[in-house]
Amino acid sequence: MNNTGDNRPVIAVTMGDPAGIGPEIAAKAFADHTVYGLCKPVLIGNSYAMEKAIDISSVNLMLNRISDISEAKFECGAADIFEIHGKGMNQVRFGEISAEAGDIAFRAVRLAIELAMKGKADATVTGPIHKESLNKAGHHFSGHTEIYARLTGTPKYAMLLADENIRIIHVTTHVSLRQACDLVKKEKVLDTIRLMHDELRKSGIASPRIGVAGLNPHAGDGGLFGNEETEEIIPAIEEAVKSGIHAEGPIPADTLFALARGGRFDGCVAMYHDQGHIPFKLLGFDWDQEAKMMKSVRGVNITVGLPIIRTSVDHGTAFEIAGRGIASPDAMLHAIRYAVKMVKNRLSE
Repeated sequence: MNNTGDNRPVIAVTMGDPAGIGPEIAAKAFADHTVYGLCKPVLIGNSYAMEKAIDISSVNLMLNRISDISEAKFECGAADIFEIHGKGMNQVRFGEISAEAGDIAFRAVRLAIELAMKGKADATVTGPIHKESLNKAGHHFSGHTEIYARLTGTPKYAMLLADENIRIIHVTTHVSLRQACDLVKKEKVLDTIRLMHDELRKSGIASPRIGVAGLNPHAGDGGLFGNEETEEIIPAIEEAVKSGIHAEGPIPADTLFALARGGRFDGCVAMYHDQGHIPFKLLGFDWDQEAKMMKSVRGVNITVGLPIIRTSVDHGTAFEIAGRGIASPDAMLHAIRYAVKMVKNRLSE
């Protein structure tokens, strides 16, 4: 893709929901000169929303509107932006759910995927979207993960959270807890273990050690608290081990993540959304008690199994602070850096 001797990868970054903090953290990230030392970033979003974000963020940033990668300057201080036009953008208010905002966010994601699938971008990074706004706009997806899977035609995929040596993949994500329990089946658990193993190998870990969580308290305690472990999870682990994967479990969730943090595992398999997200965010989110706000957030959300690279901030639209200029860009910067790392790892395979 780079024909000029410049080996920095092209990273397509979506603005996220214009009513949330996505445009603000994008503005702050694109104003950070270290980003341009790592990659050639292009922004995908609405210039009206971005100009508001630049103003509230008080960053020194201009917008360079482009319609093709070849028009990008890749110069810090002049963010190259693919314009996503939208009717009624002047009606979108910070912190409010709207179809207009949801449609802008969706079309930005769709364009990022198209650029990556066509080989015009080496990786994609997504800003936070609001699921209710997305669905109000007629785009019936439960999140980024499902959008990427549908638009890339990927049948087997999973959500992976990563921050330094903590990596957590999910068997189920955006479904009710009742549905999640019903979806914990041998084949799905096995597919998720394999996806984690493959991703860890791609990241440079030759022999990944994977810890698998139980679904029930005490990992079922031999069937005393449920049969999912004996009927579905253990058979999946046994088959994974037979294929050469180092997988252990099921391990009670209240123990697994502490072991992983201590270095026993390179990756963990969580059975449902909150089982994996709660320990991850406990480690990565830094609450400022005095200011009564989140000082910084760390962690990257990755969709594995795709033919393209997608990383994302691991936080939401934060409507409660949108428009105040106080949102931390840490997670966005981390997501960009992780995307660059993934590109380099794949090139070295």
